[in-house]
Amino acid sequence: MNIEQFRYSFDNLGYLVYSGSCGMAIDGGAADAMIEFAGSRKIRIKYVTNTHTHNDHTTGNADLLSKTGAEWIDCKTIRSDRLFDLNGESVRAFPTPGHTRDSVTFAADHFLVTGDTLFNGTVGNCFSGDLRAFFQSLKRLMAFPGTTRIYAGHDYVEESMKYARIIEPENTGIDDFLNSYSSDPVTSTLADELKANPYIRFNAPEMIENLKRKNVKTDSEFERFEAIMELY
Repeated sequence: MNIEQFRYSFDNLGYLVYSGSCGMAIDGGAADAMIEFAGSRKIRIKYVTNTHTHNDHTTGNADLLSKTGAEWIDCKTIRSDRLFDLNGESVRAFPTPGHTRDSVTFAADHFLVTGDTLFNGTVGNCFSGDLRAFFQSLKRLMAFPGTTRIYAGHDYVEESMKYARIIEPENTGIDDFLNSYSSDPVTSTLADELKANPYIRFNAPEMIENLKRKNVKTDSEFERFEAIMELY
């Protein structure tokens, strides 16, 4: 399975996931660039879908659908694990509510398209208001192998690492994360995230000590996650 990243509207990131001559457009704000890329490689865009329905992620849907004849997959209808076939290989879509109630992640053999749930270096705002659901979504993503590559909905890496350094000034994983950063494509491994992304480091001993110094509850994973989200 292959993935191509497309930047649009400054820091938005969309994707064409494809196997052989068959592809899926996810958050297709760069519709023309996606269509040109697919055409140059004789890829038929079979599906058009989104990681969630915020306008900055859905802006290319109409163009993609009208110009490719692809099947529309409304992410709001994905309420449990669902498989999509691309030339004999599968993309798994599953709900990851938290940022929004309709947030979805797409998983292939070695990568995740996480939208605004898990960014490279941070996490999304909990606009749904359901912090526990957000926690459970992140826990599911964290259970993937450390080599899994994360492809997110925006490039927030540099500002996220500046903030991570405020939270954990002695964390050398932040330097490693920045040293491996590239704007083309923007990606990281899950192992990288667990070393540098403060919002999913609620099990790291250094973060637990940090939270204890602030006199917040640290007995459970969720309490620690909740404290990090509220403090930072």
